[in-house]
Order: sequence, then structure tokens, then C-alpha cells
Amino acid sequence: MIENINQIKEILDNGGVIAYVTDTVWGLGCLPSSEKGVKKIYEIKHREAQKPLILMSSEAYHLLDYVKQPLPKTASKLIKEYFPGALTLVLEKSDKTPYYMTSNMDTVGIRVPDNPVFKEICENITGNVLATTSANLSHQPSAKTYEQTLENMKGLADIVIPDYGFVAQGLESTVAGVFGDDIKIFRQGAINL
Repeated sequence: MIENINQIKEILDNGGVIAYVTDTVWGLGCLPSSEKGVKKIYEIKHREAQKPLILMSSEAYHLLDYVKQPLPKTASKLIKEYFPGALTLVLEKSDKTPYYMTSNMDTVGIRVPDNPVFKEICENITGNVLATTSANLSHQPSAKTYEQTLENMKGLADIVIPDYGFVAQGLESTVAGVFGDDIKIFRQGAINL
């Protein structure tokens, strides 16, 4: 489906930033191992340093190395029930997750979007995981279409990947923290827990 997947991989391997469709809103991402890419995302968005990025992948198992094991039972249950989908889970991070993308916090958000274009990107990039946020400037609405993303990210992202007809639904993911058996909702989005 994606015509220029090798170009996308190369951009990411060189610390670049890509914009892409997900099931919720459009995303902006880089490789989590690229401090250069993460810094670029913060610069592009004029994002406050205390706002962390999250990790997204095509499969939950790619993300498990980035969070502390064993997972709380509640988290495992939510992953089984809602991944792939519009739920971001905030969990205690592992040593693999760099502090420069978590705003020096000991937690990290993980999500598996339900979108074929996003899935194909992740399956073809180094490490299969993206450090990511929404493709808009801070304090502006999230981009919901390819056209909006092109407008928002013109001259900023290294590439805006077409959605190939798999459009975003337009409502952000629900963000929920799992600490032991407790669930804390940080943002109410597409999924009601």
C-alpha cells in the first residue's frame, strides 16, 4: 500500500520526523531511540517540556519492553480488551524508555492504533515503535485530515504520509493510567472505561 516505505524508514533512521494517520487523529512521530527526533517534535509543536510523548506500535508486544514488567493485571486486561484501539495506557516505564521522551517522568503512555496505514508503517521501521504525539501545534486542535496535517506540518515534518483512504475518526484516544489495581483517567476520549 505505502509506496515510499523505504524513504520513510530512512527519514526515521536519520532522526527525522513523520506525520501519519491513526484511527483517532493524525500523529507526528520519530524513533524513540532518536533524541534528535524527539527534540525536533518538541520544536515543531512548540510543546512544553513537561508534556511527554507516548509510544505507539502495530502490536502490543513491541511496546512491552518499554514498560516495567510484570504488568499490573488490570493493564493486561485492558490491553486484551482495547488494543488495537483508541486507548492510551500510562504505565511505569522500563529502562529502555528514555527520559528525554517522558519529560523525566517514570511513566510512559502506550497505544496500538487500529489503522492499516499506521500498522504498515510500524511493521517496516527500525524497532517497530514510534515516539509520538498529535500532528498540530500545541494548543491548536488535533489534525483530523490529510489536508489539515499538510497545512499544519508544511516545512516542519520531513514527510506527511497519505492516508490511502483509511481516515482518522477525529476523536482523541482515552488516556488512562494504571497503578496497581487503580485506574486514573487523564483524558476522556473515544473509549469510555
